[in-house]
Amino acid sequence: MRYTLRHLEVFLAVAKEQSISRAAQALSLSQSATSAALQEFENRYNMQLFDRSAKRLRLNSFGNTIRTKAEGLMAHAREFDRELQKHEELGHLKVGTSYIIGNYLAFKYLAAYMQQHPEAEVDMTVSSTPDIVAQVLNFNVDVGLIEAELHHNDLQLQPWREDRMCAFCSPDHPFARKQQLTDNDILSCSWILREPTSGHRQNFDRAMQGLLPDLNIGLELSHNEAIKNAVKAGLGVGCLSEIAVADEVEQGTLVPLTMEGRNLHRYFYIVTHKQAPASQAVQWWVELCKGFEI
Repeated sequence: MRYTLRHLEVFLAVAKEQSISRAAQALSLSQSATSAALQEFENRYNMQLFDRSAKRLRLNSFGNTIRTKAEGLMAHAREFDRELQKHEELGHLKVGTSYIIGNYLAFKYLAAYMQQHPEAEVDMTVSSTPDIVAQVLNFNVDVGLIEAELHHNDLQLQPWREDRMCAFCSPDHPFARKQQLTDNDILSCSWILREPTSGHRQNFDRAMQGLLPDLNIGLELSHNEAIKNAVKAGLGVGCLSEIAVADEVEQGTLVPLTMEGRNLHRYFYIVTHKQAPASQAVQWWVELCKGFEI
């Protein structure tokens, strides 16, 4: 295809105004750029569309025929542009979340977003933090909500909300009667933890600085429910976000534990791709997440 929409736009403006200068003014272009675009359009098809005189340009018979078809094409192009803009206005969005955020937080934010944008289509993916990061990098999701701080040249990371991890055991475990675990207690028990690449594990390992090489890690599991069930079965002590064990602690099926001198506070993060096109929907989502307290 040898023509562009800019060619058609310039051609129609000149046909209407019968003047290069007035067409340029209507299009907010320079006179030289308008003249060059019209000449390029004619040259690409080796055609003449205007009868040129010193004062004005008049469409010739072929130009009049082309004008009708060009107007039809531009009308379709403008309608297509309106449809694309309408898509943005609706707030369509693809969100990726890590397991804890997806299972315990994200759907509450999703409900608030859908209330604000009832016609929006939102696709939500729940997976591990490394997988969500990969999906943001590959443009498979527009925005990610993750549990670990990371550094990547192509990603923009924004702190979102504070979280606290919690060690826990079954009510029958000897630690259930302890008010606080000492370092010796931490080293004496069998730990049931998330896999090393998870956000949970990275924060746990950081909190265990100085003890990590000597820890007894009995199981590494990729799902939070599996860890909780293993702890309930008496297989060891777990460590997850307080959000993940809140119901079980309230019901008395798990007992929260405090650890002397171990900082288990962390942040959740919003992650986007630096090269992703600016999106009103992503901006709406980020503003909602930062301003909406659950």
